[in-house]
Amino acid sequence: MNSHKMIVSPVVAERKKLDIRAGDTVKVWQKIQEKGKTRLQLFDGIVLAVKHGKEAGGTFTVRKVASGVGVEKIFPIFSPMIDKIEVVKRSKVRKSKLYHIRNEATKEIKRQMRNTRLIKVVPEDVVTDEAGAEAVAEVVA
Repeated sequence: MNSHKMIVSPVVAERKKLDIRAGDTVKVWQKIQEKGKTRLQLFDGIVLAVKHGKEAGGTFTVRKVASGVGVEKIFPIFSPMIDKIEVVKRSKVRKSKLYHIRNEATKEIKRQMRNTRLIKVVPEDVVTDEAGAEAVAEVVA
């Protein structure tokens, strides 16, 4: 019989052992080619979803907020353009897809806006500092 040996690269073996789940905070070092040079770019954030597990076409989605704008990237698990994946923190979540996190930031902003609308306007004739309060106490007494 013809026996075919499958050669597995160390990167593939390492990524198969890596257990990425939704809710994990990860750091992904991605190789970027610019003007003939390659450099590593760090993308760290929360894993929103893992699709197709550890098979050849498996992907995971990472979200981070940069300068107040949400940025999401979808990374293939076995991409040769990924240098390293590091799981920084694990969070216990109840869902396998955390797409609802996209809306949470806007809800937070809306809630803050609602709170600013509820602030009462203090008339100018009401004294708020301590020296003024003592003067009012002397006048009343």
